[in-house]
Amino acid sequence: MNQLFKIFKIDNEEAARIIASPDEPHQHDYEELIVGMAGELEHFIDFKTTRIEAPFVSFVTKGKVHRIIPKLKNGQCDMWVLRFQSEFIPETTFQLYSYYHDQATLKLQGGDCFSHLAALCETIDAAMQQESPDLGVVRHLLNGLFVMIESEREKLTSDDHGLEKTQNSTLQSFLKILEENYHRPVGVDFYAEKLFMSARNLNLICKNILQKTVSEIIETRKLIEAKNQLLQTDKNISEIGFDLGYNEKSYFSNVFKKRTGQTPSEFREEMMSLLS
Repeated sequence: MNQLFKIFKIDNEEAARIIASPDEPHQHDYEELIVGMAGELEHFIDFKTTRIEAPFVSFVTKGKVHRIIPKLKNGQCDMWVLRFQSEFIPETTFQLYSYYHDQATLKLQGGDCFSHLAALCETIDAAMQQESPDLGVVRHLLNGLFVMIESEREKLTSDDHGLEKTQNSTLQSFLKILEENYHRPVGVDFYAEKLFMSARNLNLICKNILQKTVSEIIETRKLIEAKNQLLQTDKNISEIGFDLGYNEKSYFSNVFKKRTGQTPSEFREEMMSLLS
């Protein structure tokens, strides 16, 4: 995508077109936010398929291997799709969920708040329809949209907003450091030291928000990258394991099979067969 920002709608006709000729799983070089007002979304991401009915919001960070198939529900499909380059809104509050899709898709309640989200999407679309769109205005509107979504998420996930805000900030910092270092052979203590806290407290925060230990999150990030490389490159198993900080092929293969039920070779063969 050459533009900094793009917005469009998936209606009944567009949903039918996509259903008839769905894309293969692919990667984007941009961020994508989907706001579903009617219909259902079938989403293949992180190598598993999920389904969610509107109203919902779903955020897909760039580089994720995924495929969406919008579907009609009660004869209707109505979804906004917003695509933007990372630098367009680097302060996005959804950075917290960039690498964990289970946390990035939110099933929302209907009512006034969701109506406001839809209205804000319409306002953004109208701004982009201008002959010379003011991207500064669009950026502020998009930031406002994320603020509204985050507010709804907080209502759905916790009553202790003050504690949650602090924990979210810590987890966001951890995920940022993880993204820069997941390929290295470092463990929980390394990340805790970077955050000037104990490994125990970092584990408590991760368990509270993502229901995973720090080690599980590190391993999950490594395995997602391993799957990406198995699917997108011709590297052999040893090379991929070494890239991710595993010095022994057998150890990498054992970890992969323990978490996925398949060896790396079996996963590659299955995915290549599905995509061929």
